[in-house]
Amino acid sequence: MEAWMLVVAILGSLLASTGFWAFIMKKMEKKNAVTRLALGICHDRILYLGLLYSERGYITRDEFINLHDGLYLPYKELGGNGATERIMKQVEGLPIQRLGASLEQKGEKR
Repeated sequence: MEAWMLVVAILGSLLASTGFWAFIMKKMEKKNAVTRLALGICHDRILYLGLLYSERGYITRDEFINLHDGLYLPYKELGGNGATERIMKQVEGLPIQRLGASLEQKGEKR
């Protein structure tokens, strides 16, 4: 019984401690910074790749899956918005070309 009371007293002291809450707040700030960084990197890559594919005039299936499923959907889930939605609409309207088709058109061999 005394051990149980000691555990309760320690937990109560820990929860009332300002150091404990400072530690929790620091962890939350770090997570927020990591989330903002991830959003920034995804935003940059979505815009860069989307504009690249739009200028090129087509996209391969693998490129689309990478851009849409690998970058855009997680970016949107984390709260990203704006310019990436406009770029993705452009990309979704591009023709999907076979991976080797662009090389064949240029006369190159794979």
